[in-house]
Amino acid sequence: MLSIAVCDDKIPDCCNIAKGIKDILEEEGIPFIIKQFNSSSALLNSTECFDIIFLDIIMDGINGMEAAQLLRNKSFNQVLIFISSSSKYVFEAYDVEAFWYLVKPVSKSRLKKVLIKAARKSFNNQDGFIIINKDRQNKKLLLKDIYYFEVKGRIIYAHGISGITAYYGQIGNLEKDLAGKGFSRCHKSFLVNLGHVDIYNRQEAVLDNGERVAIAKRRYNTFCKEILMYMKKAGGIG
Repeated sequence: MLSIAVCDDKIPDCCNIAKGIKDILEEEGIPFIIKQFNSSSALLNSTECFDIIFLDIIMDGINGMEAAQLLRNKSFNQVLIFISSSSKYVFEAYDVEAFWYLVKPVSKSRLKKVLIKAARKSFNNQDGFIIINKDRQNKKLLLKDIYYFEVKGRIIYAHGISGITAYYGQIGNLEKDLAGKGFSRCHKSFLVNLGHVDIYNRQEAVLDNGERVAIAKRRYNTFCKEILMYMKKAGGIG
């Protein structure tokens, strides 16, 4: 699923671009979520992760070019597409590694061409993710950034590089969603990312961030098989 942001301080333009994207992706059968922002500040303050950002340049406050640089400084390495009523900033776009530069008004055929290319690039770059619902918003969690999932009652805690994200869910359903994606149900309360396991024994796995995750006795043999298969797939063993 693609997660897309459209940022333009002109509300009609923002709505039109978002609708154009929505229509194209629905026609192509590509699943997506899309969110609109009417200022760079709102976009920069968002905690959501986006695969593609459509960004106007000429805006009040923080302009689009400044916002793009701030996004790159925050390690946003996904697809960035500028949309502007002026073409004079096209060379500056190279400095922030923009994927494309569209000049308003943007025809549907032009938007479709660029959007499909951007979607293809985004899918090729994705390391895997899940979409969760938190505070009535959809949020993408990159699996490579998750150390482990922990369940307590009806709450799942995703322990990741950027901290802990809590949301309502069932670990059994999560286990099914993560099948074949490098996670092991090593304990009734834990799903651990095998890519972050440093060492392990019959009682616990020690992760590369120093945290320890319990391994249930009855799950140890399965855990061993899964981590050996993961290492072989990842090229760790022959």
